[in-house]
Amino acid sequence: MDRHLFVFNIVGLSPKHLQYLETLPAFSYLISNGTWVPMKPVFPCLTIPAQASIATGTYPCEHGMIANGLFYNDRLEVSFWEQFRSLLQVEPFWERVKRVKPSLKTAILFWQNTLYGNSDIIITPRPIHTEHQLIQWCYSKPVGLYEELAREFKPFELLDYWGPFASSQSSRWIINAAISVFKKQRPQLMMIYMPHLDYSSQRSGPDDPIIFDDLKVVDELVGNFLDEIKRMDLLESSVFAVFSEYSFSRVTRAVCLNRSLRQAGFLKIREIEGKEYLDLEMSTAFAMVDHQIAHVYVHEEYEENVMAFLKTVDGIQLVLNREQQKEYRVNHERGGDLLTVTHPDRWFAYYWWETEEKAPDFAHGVDIHRKPGYDPLELFFDSEKMVVPTDTSLIKGSHGASAGQGERMAVFMMSGKAPEDIFTREQIEMVDIMPILEGILIE
Repeated sequence: MDRHLFVFNIVGLSPKHLQYLETLPAFSYLISNGTWVPMKPVFPCLTIPAQASIATGTYPCEHGMIANGLFYNDRLEVSFWEQFRSLLQVEPFWERVKRVKPSLKTAILFWQNTLYGNSDIIITPRPIHTEHQLIQWCYSKPVGLYEELAREFKPFELLDYWGPFASSQSSRWIINAAISVFKKQRPQLMMIYMPHLDYSSQRSGPDDPIIFDDLKVVDELVGNFLDEIKRMDLLESSVFAVFSEYSFSRVTRAVCLNRSLRQAGFLKIREIEGKEYLDLEMSTAFAMVDHQIAHVYVHEEYEENVMAFLKTVDGIQLVLNREQQKEYRVNHERGGDLLTVTHPDRWFAYYWWETEEKAPDFAHGVDIHRKPGYDPLELFFDSEKMVVPTDTSLIKGSHGASAGQGERMAVFMMSGKAPEDIFTREQIEMVDIMPILEGILIE
């Protein structure tokens, strides 16, 4: 009988959540038939770097995913949340095992950087912007799989996945899709991303009671999947891996780094029809911000001055030049000349304007691609006024800073016939997951 490996990426799952196992029957079952250990995330503790490190077993300095966004120096543009597999500079393990074992069938659901990738089954959001509407579509392989799933239950709702209406409905659709795909296709590897704990943690903070309500939903959905596997009499031949990408810190204030760089004379703007836009051509430094980290791109002759200035900015805990980035294994040509990290109770906002009337048109809209930095305030879009607020105190949880030793750790859980050494570890590194998963598939 073929062995099946089911991998659940539950973003935001923290070791402290497992103190409540009496209210989490699915997790309790998995742990009672396996184990769990704290896991140290790679730095920066962000979605795309984490997923790339899990998939490849390497650090950002090797796979090249240094943040959720990338700066293209040749055209002076920032682009966030690009999904192309080609951006990943190290082969993910599911492609490698296919070469070793061509008969093995793989399914990757809602992971980053899988667009046009090499897997038998892929589903990932790929909305289409037309002149009059946004078509809420998902790219899928084989062709037509998404349309089949949309007919089976309902189309995937992007509003559940990101923005002010983001909710557990996104994870519910993904689990329903995973169950349907497995019943019909029976892949030996299934990678499943469950996002909704992330939303409530940013809105309400990591210790708000709503987090535990969402945690129970996660457990329910994982339980639904386990029930289906049990009904198919496949529990004995299945291995389950559950992990998170990072844990959240409670935050109280934002650091508007581009505004600070502007006030110091490093960043330049152009005013167009009464609105202020970045002038990256004439700027000597600007910051691409992402939660609690910021890549700062600097004209070479200004690096020492900018570094000295950044060390004086309130809320910044750490400034690393390219040489110092090697210690954190995040040094890569795509990264900033300088990399900055906030204090644990702060996060970076991308703002550069000093008065609201000068804010660019996209600042008050849900627009994850045009903003040169991640904007969590899109979660607070006011549907009556039709604006995204800019009150940075609304954000209560963030991540990105190094997990350190024992702080803000993630979770790794394994159940079933797992490698023996997993059961003796007190802690695991994120890059150590890939060899474990690969070994299960090709042993």
